[in-house]
Amino acid sequence: MSNGADFNVWKVRSDFPMLQQTMHGKPLIYFDSAATSQKPQAVIDAMTSFYSQHYSTVHRAVYDIASHATDLYESVRQTVKKFINAPYSEEIIFTKGTTEGINLVAASFGRAFLAPGDEVIISEMEHHSNIVPWQMICQERGAVLKAIPINNRGEMILEEFDKLLTERTKLVSIAHVANSTGTLNPIEEIIKRAHAKGAKVLIDGAQSASHMPVDVQKMGADFFVFSGHKAFGPTGVGVLYGKKALLERMPPYQGGGDMIEEVHISHTTFQGVPQKFEAGTPMITEVIGLGAALEYIESLGREKIAAWEQELLKYATGRLAEVKGLRIIGTAAKKGPIISFVIDNLHPLDIGTLLDLRGIAVRTGHLCAQPTMRRFCVPATIRLSFAAYNTMEEIELFVEALEEVLLLLKPSMSY
Repeated sequence: MSNGADFNVWKVRSDFPMLQQTMHGKPLIYFDSAATSQKPQAVIDAMTSFYSQHYSTVHRAVYDIASHATDLYESVRQTVKKFINAPYSEEIIFTKGTTEGINLVAASFGRAFLAPGDEVIISEMEHHSNIVPWQMICQERGAVLKAIPINNRGEMILEEFDKLLTERTKLVSIAHVANSTGTLNPIEEIIKRAHAKGAKVLIDGAQSASHMPVDVQKMGADFFVFSGHKAFGPTGVGVLYGKKALLERMPPYQGGGDMIEEVHISHTTFQGVPQKFEAGTPMITEVIGLGAALEYIESLGREKIAAWEQELLKYATGRLAEVKGLRIIGTAAKKGPIISFVIDNLHPLDIGTLLDLRGIAVRTGHLCAQPTMRRFCVPATIRLSFAAYNTMEEIELFVEALEEVLLLLKPSMSY
């Protein structure tokens, strides 16, 4: 079975120690990268080296190792700037992850720009992290939250989006790739339409940043967020990109050390961006790990990663179509490397549990996307999500295991 002439997936797999492990005595087949990706040795080594040879605080001390640690930390801001093609390194804010990035924008942008009667638009396919923060800030500010409906394929209905947009729309917040269905949204078109009404746009890049080229200038995004742990990096670190002119008008999200200029008992003045939004001692080692992860992704080439993952997606979609009683949830024309499905009269948890015993890691449940589940009238799905280290052979083994599991759960089924 061909694995592509210009992408050596077996070499990629050798970079990931976890993929050499077993689960329940079976070789691990890891199909849950949309939840969190495995880590290459380069990231593990970078973090270990920093802890054992270079660790110190940043931005505060004048001694040599602190200065060196600060240089290493700030160099990652440059790496991220290049990774997403941001105009300025000051537009890169380190966060705990996508969730904190969205919460930061919701709270800070909301306080600066949302007034009673103003509007925020999301869609039916959003992760809870791109729903709940907007509910909270809209309730606080007296604003109105609207949602773009999706069709039976899991695609956004742009004609309905146009109807929702008004002069009161201040912000549109949309997933680049839906974590539940894999739908790849027409981001540039969405941004163009929103900007025509004067609205700003946040793009949730949690499921896109490590899977395809991202150019925030080309797409025109006002904000872009993603997580390190879904991009081969560590947990506890993420990125918020925001246009400098917007960030400068937004108030701090948190107060504390490092984000201040002068503190008096009666008042405080704040540093400029990005420090204004980075209160307290940062996740230094995690940022170092993030930098190593992004460099690793670039070494593979995001165009090559995207092409390989599309091959995996196409092959898996075809093989799953042959499974009796299986229905894929989300059949958009353009998708990221995610497949969600249900099987008639079987609970996803039962299937996932039996797959686990066969060494296969998949996600089951509502995928933190309950509005999407309600749209498709299902309580939960089984989700396969691929990364650069997955193979066609793993997909074949998965389908064989799935059919075996279905025979155990439904002995009357035949293939």
